[in-house]
Amino acid sequence: GLICITAGMTCVMLTGGIDISVGSLVAMDCMILAVGIEQWGWSSPALMILILAIGIVFGIVQGFCISYLEIQPFIVTMAGMFFARGMTAVICKEQVSIVSDKIFTTLSSFKISLPFGGYMNKKGVMQYPYLRVTVVVALIVVLAIYLMLKYTRFGRSIYAVGGNQQSATLMGLDVKKTQMKAYILSSFLTSIGGICYCLNTMAGTTTQATGLEMDAISSVIGGTLLTGGVGNVLGSLFGVLINGTISTLVKTNGKLISSWSNIVTAILLCFFIVLQSVFALIKERKNK
Repeated sequence: GLICITAGMTCVMLTGGIDISVGSLVAMDCMILAVGIEQWGWSSPALMILILAIGIVFGIVQGFCISYLEIQPFIVTMAGMFFARGMTAVICKEQVSIVSDKIFTTLSSFKISLPFGGYMNKKGVMQYPYLRVTVVVALIVVLAIYLMLKYTRFGRSIYAVGGNQQSATLMGLDVKKTQMKAYILSSFLTSIGGICYCLNTMAGTTTQATGLEMDAISSVIGGTLLTGGVGNVLGSLFGVLINGTISTLVKTNGKLISSWSNIVTAILLCFFIVLQSVFALIKERKNK
């Protein structure tokens, strides 16, 4: 789920913007899925389509406020964050577990076995590595965004807008339209990430995905400049993997408390920001 969200965040940050509403949108998506299946009696495919539609509408509203009304991205997405988190509690205040939908539970437990890298366990049974549906979806999203940024007109427009808005306008690009599309894409991919997140947790709660936006931003900063215009989605993918590795190492080490993963992430975040500032200064001096 985080990889899908990070891919969308990369597009937004390449335009020089930011989106801190993603964690709350994921929580709302999970709650809609859980309550929709268990209490409203909807089918999971219908709910997934609804969630993707909500993501698009969410992106249109935020994108319009940021690009056409020229309100600061941080303010708009913070309002979006509070709205989505509040709506999650309005839908249901209790934790709702998904157990009754066969399609959703099958997708959650489905594994794609790989024919290589197997090993013999202690009981003498051959174990092969496998991929879950969520991992396959995340990889498809990363590949699609990578190709979009590299080979399409919209992808080049995102880089141009993030690099210099005035130059992009002089080149004949519609800066506002590009910014709006980037936020729509971000919210749409966040909704895909929300479905993947729910497939992993099989539940909806009001506190779900708290701080997920910070994980996404810290992952993106590893491969994308904060000012926009420079970066790619592969750098963001590695950022997610580094974050995941740190978190796993901390959790598997019995001597360290879970808070250490947040501390290490904060140190890495500061390191990347300082590194970006150093590169920006070097670039400035070269231009002079």
